[in-house]
Amino acid sequence: MAADMRVAGLVEEFVSGQQDGAAKDLAKGIFDGQCTALEIVEALGKCLTNSEPRTRGRGVQLLSQVLLLSYSSLNQKEVEVLSIFYIDRLKDHHLITPHVLQGLKALSMSSVLPEGLAVAVLKALFQEVHVQSLLQSDRHSVYSIIANVMDTREQELKGLAADFTFGFIQAMDGEKDPRNLLMAFQISRNIIINNYELGSFVEELFEVTSCYFPIDFTPPPNDPHGITQEELVLSLRSVLTATPHFAEFLLPLLIEKLDSDVQSAKVDSLQTLTACCRDYRNKELKEFLPALWHSIRREVFQTASDKIETEGLAALQGLSTSLSKSVIDSDAEDSLDTFLDNVLQDCKHHLCEPDMKLVWPSAKLLQAAASGSYRACSKINSCIFPLLLEQFNKHKQSSQRWTILGILKVFVQLIHKWDRDEEDENPLCAFKDQLCILVFSALTDSSVQLQTVGASTLAVLGSQQDLLSPSDIELTVDHLNRLILREADPQVCAAALEASTTISAIHPSAFIAKMVPALTQELNMEPMEVKDGDEHLAQPGNSLHQRSIQALAAISTHPTIVKRTVPVLLQHLTNLQKGSSGIESDMAILTCQSLQLVAEHCRGVEESSQYFHQMVIPCLLGLAIQAAMQNCGSEVLLGILCEEQVITALGTVISTAYSHSQTELASRTISQVVALYLDGDVSFLPENNFSRKFQPFQLPDSPWPQTQLTALLQAAVCSLPKNVVVPQQEGLLTRLMELCCTSNHRFTYTSAAKCIAGLINKCPAGEQLDAILCDVLKKIDSGLGRNTGDCSQSASRTRVFTLLLWLTKSLVLRYHPLATTLTDKLIELLTDPDLGTATADGFSMLVSDSTDVLNKATHADVRIMYRQRFFTENVPKLVQGFHSASEDNKSNYLKALSHVLNSLPKQVLMTELPSLLTLLLEALSCSDQVVQLSTLGCLHPLLLDAPQIMSLHVETLVTKLLNLTLSPAMKVRIASLQCMHALTKLPPHVILPRKSRVIQALAEPLDDKKRLVRKEAVRARGEWFLLGSPGS
Repeated sequence: MAADMRVAGLVEEFVSGQQDGAAKDLAKGIFDGQCTALEIVEALGKCLTNSEPRTRGRGVQLLSQVLLLSYSSLNQKEVEVLSIFYIDRLKDHHLITPHVLQGLKALSMSSVLPEGLAVAVLKALFQEVHVQSLLQSDRHSVYSIIANVMDTREQELKGLAADFTFGFIQAMDGEKDPRNLLMAFQISRNIIINNYELGSFVEELFEVTSCYFPIDFTPPPNDPHGITQEELVLSLRSVLTATPHFAEFLLPLLIEKLDSDVQSAKVDSLQTLTACCRDYRNKELKEFLPALWHSIRREVFQTASDKIETEGLAALQGLSTSLSKSVIDSDAEDSLDTFLDNVLQDCKHHLCEPDMKLVWPSAKLLQAAASGSYRACSKINSCIFPLLLEQFNKHKQSSQRWTILGILKVFVQLIHKWDRDEEDENPLCAFKDQLCILVFSALTDSSVQLQTVGASTLAVLGSQQDLLSPSDIELTVDHLNRLILREADPQVCAAALEASTTISAIHPSAFIAKMVPALTQELNMEPMEVKDGDEHLAQPGNSLHQRSIQALAAISTHPTIVKRTVPVLLQHLTNLQKGSSGIESDMAILTCQSLQLVAEHCRGVEESSQYFHQMVIPCLLGLAIQAAMQNCGSEVLLGILCEEQVITALGTVISTAYSHSQTELASRTISQVVALYLDGDVSFLPENNFSRKFQPFQLPDSPWPQTQLTALLQAAVCSLPKNVVVPQQEGLLTRLMELCCTSNHRFTYTSAAKCIAGLINKCPAGEQLDAILCDVLKKIDSGLGRNTGDCSQSASRTRVFTLLLWLTKSLVLRYHPLATTLTDKLIELLTDPDLGTATADGFSMLVSDSTDVLNKATHADVRIMYRQRFFTENVPKLVQGFHSASEDNKSNYLKALSHVLNSLPKQVLMTELPSLLTLLLEALSCSDQVVQLSTLGCLHPLLLDAPQIMSLHVETLVTKLLNLTLSPAMKVRIASLQCMHALTKLPPHVILPRKSRVIQALAEPLDDKKRLVRKEAVRARGEWFLLGSPGS
């Protein structure tokens, strides 16, 4: 009784307008079993039969709101009674209809809707409701009801036959709201793909949807629904292309739209045609092929839009593919052959025209048609190859030959694209001899362009195993040798290197026999020596050495070649250590870069990887240790292998090898590397007869040439895949921390800090990691004590700070809880008199990508959107610290803030712009040039993408940017001028009053001593001059 009284009270309050929250309370009562939906109907009895429509509407509204919240708790009997009730209410006054639709929407989502009621609901909807006279939200309810019952009662609806389709067509006809159209298009597509009966209404369904083609929709500003034109276009396209039954109506529509002058309509039509071709076949396409070809040809020949050309070629390829898949009766015409004959007839003659105006458009059309299938490719190539070969020999100008050879190359690539049966001969075999003669003649031409395209064409020919004969391959290698070592132009050399990489993977024996000896011989010559008879060459000996080193790496694509080239590169690196010409460092770095490329080539090739690990890594470590031992305590000049740049380059080779290695191989070799550093075990090194024991962690006795080799240890252990366990990790971390906190050599303690960070980043969460971090934090806290003026203590704090910085980055990347604590320590250090500036610079490192450690290439634990998280957590702290800091320290906070902002994606920065813009403007007045440059980098995209917000500060922006155009730093001058250029994108009424002042101020940078500054000044001043002119 009490429950009944409570329901009646809530109903009375809602109907009388005293309380709108009754629906939630009643729905909760249904969930809790305190009342039922039918009891609520009973309580609504008087208002549901009231003679006043608004009162009846209020009652139905309450019931519908309750059902939307509780439909999942209704039983089948309740759903049946309520459905019959709502169907009857559809005949009521039009004011009640919106609430009835809400109730039916709730019931349509019920899983216990009795059989037959879904059909009854839709019949009533189609008969009683004129959908397009309803408000948008009510029309949306109608589409929701239809979509819901289609999802759950498909077989029942199909029992309506074509009446269901006709009813939906009537409901959708005239819809204009994009929110509703998305639903209507989805329902239309489901009707088609789920095989609902269309009957005689195929054309009507097409007409009711195609009237929106092409979509022309611009979302209103700040649209909360986020509907884009692209969504509507794709949704409509999915309907129009859902069935071949639409072909007779759709294809004429596409042809009509292709003839229009609207660029977007052309693009949409071509994309829709391409989508059609996935399901259309000869039957649907045949009648319209001539008109479609005519339209596509016209767009490619005449259009000024690259987008239209691209889509036109894609559509042509789609047509070719579709016709290739069509099943043809034995006595029927082959539509593909006929279609390709038309394409050839309209394009072939352009390839022979003397002025060659339409050569490339014609070639693109032919290539698109040939890309449809192997059959299409064979037909077109059989007609085009003789013609192109003839034209190449006919034309004598290098530019014309370059064009023809470039076209030939693409057609050769097309053949390589298709898989053939083993017994089928390569279609190129018939033209092989002519092609080889043509390509080899191009390689000996004086034109750089022709030689370059000749080399790339040679790569395509050589990549096909069954095409070139052994003698052709030998001649190919001879030509490549000559281009690499004897041609002056670097572009030609680069093309030859690329071709060598491609061909060597398929024909390794020819490169072993011819190229490797030639390159080795070149490397063994004295750098400035020139062979007899080669005085005309533009390449000095040093450049030839560089090319030889690069070529040895480029051809190391096969295990047999790797075993020949790697010893040559390692021997060259050994010889460089003994040189004295002054260029050894650069050559050593280049050699390491080549070895790194070899390591890349070895990726995924087990034989090559094993050889690289067994041969290269021990040799590099041995060379570095030997150089360090020789120079320990000696007064002679240090060798090149003790230079930081060279050691870093060596580390890159080792890092690449380990990051690409298999688990078993990496586990086996990394234990040797760790034992080398911890125990001095040099047994696996090739030349291990050193004058003293290698002890990089034996402090303070170990000299810096040894300790700096920690960089090579870091390259190895920090590049391992995550599933490889680092042996003796705890002992290694202990030694590294001692080295990091005590070494006076910057490169050494920085490498040690990176190594610690890399290991901790991959360490699994648990007690072991917690213990390691606790130990590290104790060392950091004790090491960062205030400086008492002692120089040694100041140096010690710098070392510990370096460890803190890298450890923070390590934990920030993996979202470790301790990252917040460490970041807070860094923010506190911004006010430190000794470390404040370094800390501010350190924020750049925290949010930027590191090249040698803590990146995805070295398998570090890098979580998605870590920069955004770091921004959210720490920018408020930086802003607060800035406001409370003294004037001396404000610049540090600004610098840190600008680094963090500069790393953010533009979309994230836009959302935070209003709250941070004042600080960014203040940062422009900071004397620190790094802060200025970073801030300008933030402001430039904002000027382009947030003109309304930036307009509020236009006076401050103009003043400060003009001041920075006279900065002592060239980069700052350039960036400020770029921002001045971007200012012209602000609303005209905001910037026009400042036009004369800006033009006058920008006259001075026009005379800047740096060309790049003058260039930006001309661009910026020119845009300001044009402000307010017609068409600007």
